[in-house]
Amino acid sequence: MTVLLNPYLNFHGTAREALEFYHSVLGGTLNLMQYDAIPGMMGDPSESTLIMHGQLETEDGLTLMAADYPASMQEVPDASTPGSSVCVSGDDLERLTAIWTALAESATHIQQPFEKAPWGDTFGMLSDRFGVPWMISGGPAQD
Repeated sequence: MTVLLNPYLNFHGTAREALEFYHSVLGGTLNLMQYDAIPGMMGDPSESTLIMHGQLETEDGLTLMAADYPASMQEVPDASTPGSSVCVSGDDLERLTAIWTALAESATHIQQPFEKAPWGDTFGMLSDRFGVPWMISGGPAQD
């Protein structure tokens, strides 16, 4: 039996762009479902091409999901609201550095550069171009 915990990010009209960007950063397989895939799901026809559910799955086991809020939910906080982060960690420093570099390239804010931390891991924090907070942490390989 398998149990998974996956980040699910909500956006206000930029889920497609965000997921396509994350796909370019993380690789893997991206599946997108628009609201118009299920007739009657979206009340406003102008929002029919928004993402009802998107899922990115990578070869190394990462899963990231996202969706767009409809305009009727504009007041609901989205993934750029402070209080949570997407964290990617492991012992493949080359892979983690590549992820960091791609996210940092267009980041809106780098809180902590990706460098050796006092506790020994390589660690960094940033907000990507969509305002989503990320933490990247690389530790030594486990035996």
